[in-house]
Amino acid sequence: MMENARRKFLKVAGISALGLSLGTKSVLNVFASADESADRRGKKTAAEITENKKALKAKHWGMVIDTRRLRTVGDLKPLIDVCHKIHNVPKFENSLHEIKWIWEDEYKHVFPTMESEYLADSIKHIPFLLLCNQCQNPPCVRACPTKATFQREDGIVMMDFHRCIGCRFCMAACPYGSRSFNFVDPRTGLDESGIFNEFPTRMKGVVEKCNFCAERLDVGKMPACVEASNGAIAFGDLEDPESDVRKLLKENFTIRRKQELGTEPSVYYIV
Repeated sequence: MMENARRKFLKVAGISALGLSLGTKSVLNVFASADESADRRGKKTAAEITENKKALKAKHWGMVIDTRRLRTVGDLKPLIDVCHKIHNVPKFENSLHEIKWIWEDEYKHVFPTMESEYLADSIKHIPFLLLCNQCQNPPCVRACPTKATFQREDGIVMMDFHRCIGCRFCMAACPYGSRSFNFVDPRTGLDESGIFNEFPTRMKGVVEKCNFCAERLDVGKMPACVEASNGAIAFGDLEDPESDVRKLLKENFTIRRKQELGTEPSVYYIV
């Protein structure tokens, strides 16, 4: 009872003090605006509801990359370019400042624990497409002290850029080198005329990485690299036996990166 009375007193006192400084009309406008904001937070707009209905959903999103159809750097470049364009990934001349969401590398770096002296040349010398593995058991999530790195129910490991404090614990925890740190303002590495307004730019001191195009999935679109791959990359629900990814896994031999670590990567490679 005393606590309720105290709250009422503070509320009345606050309104009175505000009224003295702003006037009655201004006070009413302040509280009306606050009520409208609360209303907006509590209710979705018609556009948001429609957008949500279009969202692609899965219990566990996964990706299968067919390396037999992506044999050269030229095959991979359009996929890398479109990803970096729509996510406002900057370009810097200084390699120490490089930011990458998706990139390519050779077999011995991608699968260091699976290298063999007698590995076929057809595998040894082709570039492999790399991105965040969206691990089922992600060490980066456990390492993040602010929960800026978190995992959605559908398995996608996300970044909240506003919560990131730049400690880089997640980078140290990731065994795949899938994260980049903005040592300089990334906006200085973007052409203003080429900024993609549907995805936020970042700031200095923030970690970033591939997010499986979660923002596109939420509006009913497939990841950009998947669309640009002409069928060389499949994307779908790993828990759905009828999904394209499950059918490919059933019919083809695949490998994952450093799976002996127990992180359970959600990206598979047909070799």
